[in-house]
Amino acid sequence: MEKINAVGRRKAAIARVFVTEGNGEITINKRSLEVYFPSSILQFIVKQPLNLLEVAEKYNINVNLCGGGYKGQAEALRLAIARALVKINADDKAALRAAGFVTRDPRAVERKKPGRPKARKRFQFSKR
Repeated sequence: MEKINAVGRRKAAIARVFVTEGNGEITINKRSLEVYFPSSILQFIVKQPLNLLEVAEKYNINVNLCGGGYKGQAEALRLAIARALVKINADDKAALRAAGFVTRDPRAVERKKPGRPKARKRFQFSKR
């Protein structure tokens, strides 16, 4: 198997993954998963598609991750891994879609409008 690559995005985060056959190592920006995401919840989010298909120990994943916060980065990485797994075996797409791992979450921060303190907030109204 050659190197399979895929991209995942969430909010401002972009994850580029390169999947090769191996023993289950996940390397993010030249650091291990446990070092990059110390939180066990974020590690769980990243590994969800691998655990669903029971292939966590089958592939080595090398990741370039930039932008956004840690939650957005973890979810971008989850999407990228799911897309790479679909490239490897198209039959897995139905299971990943049912779990919601193939869908790109389009929600992002709304832009700030001119003459307002934030995107939707108004300055205090004064009648007199």
